[in-house]
Amino acid sequence: MKPRTLDAWLAYLEQLHPVAIDMGLERSREVFQRLGLGPLAPRVITVTGTNGKGSTCAFLASLLAGQGLRVGVYSSPHLLRYNERVRLNGTEASDAQLCAAFEAVEAARGDVSLTYFEMGTLAAFWLFASAGLDAVVLEVGLGGRLDTVNLVDADLAVVTSIGIDHADYLGNTRESVAFEKAGILRSGRPALCGDLDPPAPLLEKARSLGCHLLLRGHEFDLQIHAQGWNWQGQGAEGQALRLVNLPRLDLPMENAALALQAFALLGLPSEADSIAEALRTTHVTGRLDRRDVAWKGKRVRLLLDVGHNPHAAQYLRGRLPPIAAPAIRRAVFGLLADKDLAGVIEPLLGCVSDWAVCPLPSPRSRSVESLQAALSNLGAVATSHGSVEAALEHQCDLAGPGDEILVFGSFFCVADALPWIERHGLEVAADGSAG
Repeated sequence: MKPRTLDAWLAYLEQLHPVAIDMGLERSREVFQRLGLGPLAPRVITVTGTNGKGSTCAFLASLLAGQGLRVGVYSSPHLLRYNERVRLNGTEASDAQLCAAFEAVEAARGDVSLTYFEMGTLAAFWLFASAGLDAVVLEVGLGGRLDTVNLVDADLAVVTSIGIDHADYLGNTRESVAFEKAGILRSGRPALCGDLDPPAPLLEKARSLGCHLLLRGHEFDLQIHAQGWNWQGQGAEGQALRLVNLPRLDLPMENAALALQAFALLGLPSEADSIAEALRTTHVTGRLDRRDVAWKGKRVRLLLDVGHNPHAAQYLRGRLPPIAAPAIRRAVFGLLADKDLAGVIEPLLGCVSDWAVCPLPSPRSRSVESLQAALSNLGAVATSHGSVEAALEHQCDLAGPGDEILVFGSFFCVADALPWIERHGLEVAADGSAG
């Protein structure tokens, strides 16, 4: 039989299980045991949270790689290529590597039915266990307790934030979400939480397991100032640590502080300069991601963000600086039907003057009619368009000097915009000028 291509494998995985999301570990644990994998790496860190997982994982991977370690990172979803989900030493897994991993999982699963995500996660485990890595960073896909990533007993568990999202699976209270995310904690092993108000179920789980739980605002914290930011936390032996005048970052510095504390608990040697450089050079596509494009003889500034729930929208609002009149901020916006529409748009009403709404390339997309109606009912100026690209071109047509176009609402929205942006993108120099 001719070997499957990666595209063929992904198409096969999409129809392998009767439903896309099937919470539980029984099926994937059976296949995990059949694979007979050894430890994924000497150091394994699991990261969950409502928002901030991607940037926290990226910061942590940069810090580890900055010490010369071989690092694997598993994340989801991807924006343009499935390969983005599995990174080995800073490089996306190749099609051939992924195909070999899928073949190994397929051979092990026998008659066990697995979802797309379960197959992909087990394939990533297979690749990591085979790669001779020094550390692996695993991003939880959904929740924590019943997510396939939770098959691994990590050395360190990280909870970035706790908000309400995926309510059909995780419940509609912060307490129910915290209970699910606390499932990644392990007896006697350290854990971190970056949420300033962690709900009781997380704290109770840590106490019952005897986890040393470090909380932002208590055992570690950051202070942002005009020149940059300072960090203080604890080392692996409980010693007080402090770093000052770290560089300002485009990505959330709160997540950088969380990654720094995780890194400090691993007890690795480090220098302040190498830490600062690792943080400064960390980039995550689609998260507070600024781009300049050339459109009909003018330069237009874009800001991409995959935020898609109220917690992310509130954070995004706090990171948007005011725009000097007469310039305005415009939006290109699409949302999935199972998301909290009012909770996502209300934080941004005061800083977005003009909304171009569009459908997303997903059967779960919310209709443009409902998006436009919701915005109009709140007094916002909104126009509807047939696609993300059409909405983007409309806003670029209207953009005047100093305007900014915010592209947000979903991974699907940013992913659909990226090919167009790459065709029209401008290189931005260190001084901010475009060439």
